[in-house]
Amino acid sequence: MKKLIYLICMLISLSLSNTAYSGGHKTIALIQINQQAQFFTDMNKGAQAQAKKNGHKMVIYNANNDPTAQNNAIETFIQQGVDGLIVVAIDTNGIMSAVIQAANAGIPVVAIDAILPDGPHISQVGVNNYGAGVLIANSFLDYVDSNMSGKAKIGIVGALNSTIQNVRQKGFTDTLSKNPKVEVVGIVDGRNVSEKAMSAAENLFTANPSMNAVYTTGEPALVGAIAATEAQGLEKDIKIFGWDLTSHSINGIDQGYVISVVQQSPYNMGTYAVNVLKDTFNGKSVPRVIDVPITLVTKSNVSKFK
Repeated sequence: MKKLIYLICMLISLSLSNTAYSGGHKTIALIQINQQAQFFTDMNKGAQAQAKKNGHKMVIYNANNDPTAQNNAIETFIQQGVDGLIVVAIDTNGIMSAVIQAANAGIPVVAIDAILPDGPHISQVGVNNYGAGVLIANSFLDYVDSNMSGKAKIGIVGALNSTIQNVRQKGFTDTLSKNPKVEVVGIVDGRNVSEKAMSAAENLFTANPSMNAVYTTGEPALVGAIAATEAQGLEKDIKIFGWDLTSHSINGIDQGYVISVVQQSPYNMGTYAVNVLKDTFNGKSVPRVIDVPITLVTKSNVSKFK
């Protein structure tokens, strides 16, 4: 009975998603992680706008951070006979069986943001997450040398249920491991939800009163860490480095306690992914990897993003 209720709810959700855009000669389904983070809603907007421009129908499924729901949604879309799929995977390994099912059904799949293992998907759209983790780690180390007397104790607010954010975390920690004067005092799990990230960050701060920096691996973690910093009045004690701008992080940069943020272009990710499917529908070859550029936002260039 519980399984039946779950399937009914999912089908209702898929039906409601069909109202996102009506018309067009092809149907594209976007399997999204959640619709709380601005990053994902911007990606949706880019995909919807480009689908409309290309004359296609766009359907968006919100998995609410549940990898099983993503797999079930793909299977449902296969049964419905969609023409193309765009997948923003939570569990990059766990989703592969559904991706293979889609490919076997003749449905082209584009992976966006989260990097999937080798498989039948036609293209990977996103950023070099490990490399960007290295980039912001080096920015942090430069800041430590110039502003913190060469020493720092840093905590990490991650999303351990997100493969892609674990890659960002690894790029960062691998780089820090080469500097013995920087200590990672703790890693907490915000679960890709800002409220949970705030609570996790508060616990991290309380357990490590001597820490003076924090690294966050995604927008919910960054929003949560900023909220925790402000709630505990630590703006003068904690310097924040992280991913994905919001108004909260821009305000933090202006105030001087948010130092550096990796800014992606989720809108363009959505646009590129839809265009990959358009070219595929038209029989054109598509790049296996499409690398979307990033920007490191600091006080010196934040005005461009306001």
